Amino acid sequence: MDDQLRRRSAGSANHDIVTRDAAALEILGHKQELKRNFSMISMLGLAFAILNTWTALAASISLALPSGGPSAVIWGLIVAGICNLCLAASLAEFLSAWPTAGGQYHWVAIVSWKGWSRSLSYATGWINVSGWVALTATGGLLGSTFIINITSLLHPNYAAEPWHQFLIYIAFTLISLLINAFSTRLLPLFTKAAFFWSLTGFLVISITILACASPNYQPGEFVYGEFINEIGWPDGLAWLLGLLQGAFSLTGFDAVAHMIEEIPNPTIQGPKIMLACIGIGMLTGFVFLSCLLFCVNNIDDVIESSAGPLLQIFMDATQNAAGSVCLLMFPLICMLFTSTTLMTTSSRMSYAFARDHGLPFSHIFARVHPKLGVPLNALLWTAGWVVVFGCIFLGSSSTFNAITSASVVALGITYAIPPSINVLRGRKMLPPNRAFKLSGALGWILNLVGICWAILTTVLFVFPPELPVDSENMNYCIVAFGVILCIAVVTWLFDGRKNYTGPHVDVDGLEKGQIVGVEGIPEPATKTESHTKLAV
Repeated sequence: MDDQLRRRSAGSANHDIVTRDAAALEILGHKQELKRNFSMISMLGLAFAILNTWTALAASISLALPSGGPSAVIWGLIVAGICNLCLAASLAEFLSAWPTAGGQYHWVAIVSWKGWSRSLSYATGWINVSGWVALTATGGLLGSTFIINITSLLHPNYAAEPWHQFLIYIAFTLISLLINAFSTRLLPLFTKAAFFWSLTGFLVISITILACASPNYQPGEFVYGEFINEIGWPDGLAWLLGLLQGAFSLTGFDAVAHMIEEIPNPTIQGPKIMLACIGIGMLTGFVFLSCLLFCVNNIDDVIESSAGPLLQIFMDATQNAAGSVCLLMFPLICMLFTSTTLMTTSSRMSYAFARDHGLPFSHIFARVHPKLGVPLNALLWTAGWVVVFGCIFLGSSSTFNAITSASVVALGITYAIPPSINVLRGRKMLPPNRAFKLSGALGWILNLVGICWAILTTVLFVFPPELPVDSENMNYCIVAFGVILCIAVVTWLFDGRKNYTGPHVDVDGLEKGQIVGVEGIPEPATKTESHTKLAV
């Protein structure tokens, strides 16, 4: 009897929380359409599956090894982690104040100057949507690369063709789409599994390679202090370019913001998850990279191996092809989890932006399927663009790499825009009663460090990776990002300027340097109302 009473009491409390969260979302101008199925652990699993720091670091280790060597690999992660924590803490303040799936573009709309609010919000939304759609493609790319690496290891005479990887890439995309479309109720369990699978893989691989390589380890001076420059840039710049590996491995921590409408107590749980996924990523990444580098035999062999750097290090440690492939199953399945959760988050971002009339044909992409309970059209939009990126890869790998690099740049810029505006306005644009608050000098320091980091990585990501520069090694990231901005400008001129509404903000509160709140309006504002209320 007591158990029944406790269950009823817990059920009633959960219902009250969900009802309160739905009411809070309505105050922010949106109706609760998606179910709050995620717990803190399952949402942390989703965020951590997207970062998948140790796997991302392992897959991209060849980026930093010739550009700074082990010192850039190890300490670059720490620098990137600290700076990303500053950015995440800055965004966590916004998330605790206004927990909506729109994330950065919604916050920019609220804190911007009256005359610039709509346009800045629209640009931020387009950059964020583009960044997430492109980032979604990286899951299938890395997963298909692992499979090609396995084939190359087991069959030395195998000659990989672009269309081989393209077909595997499409399979990753279709699996991710089907899981998202038809298993939405299982997604919380899926993301929990992703979290524990990733941590298990981290432990199993770290222990196994250390045990198998014993006692033939590299010295600590090599692992934590060796500097290598094989790219032609001056030493200091070469080391800075090596930071990109760490920056890439921690990109995507805003996933919790775009999924925030599907978790109870979002103002409290959201900031915790955003910071925790980076902290866990830094810890696991540092330990995992240390283990890998202690087990390296020859760095040149690792960089140039046809089986890929990670599989080559496994071979160096285990001296066994079958054992190395078994170990690679952990990061390979991690990439399936990552591909699925990337598509989940990207679709929610596109859905939120369409809900505010930010996309062409917004009324189509803003629909939630009545039976499946997911924004199916937004999922198809994301999957369609991922396939397009795959077709580009089929024709030119350098073009595809430019798109994926631009996605990291795009997301970094959107991380910096809200705190930059808040800093320019004296850090007075956030409500004082928010659940997560950076007080006094701490807030200023974390904001400024995060903004400077975003500026630095944006510049570094457009540098050619090595000298001399030619058409093959040129970094076309700036071209891809320019295309994103051109699309945003064109759609603004022909569609967004007339139809984009966004969140409805209390203008009087903004003009006084305070946020009084967001005005929930069930119907779109009329042209007359738009002159008196800022519908951004």
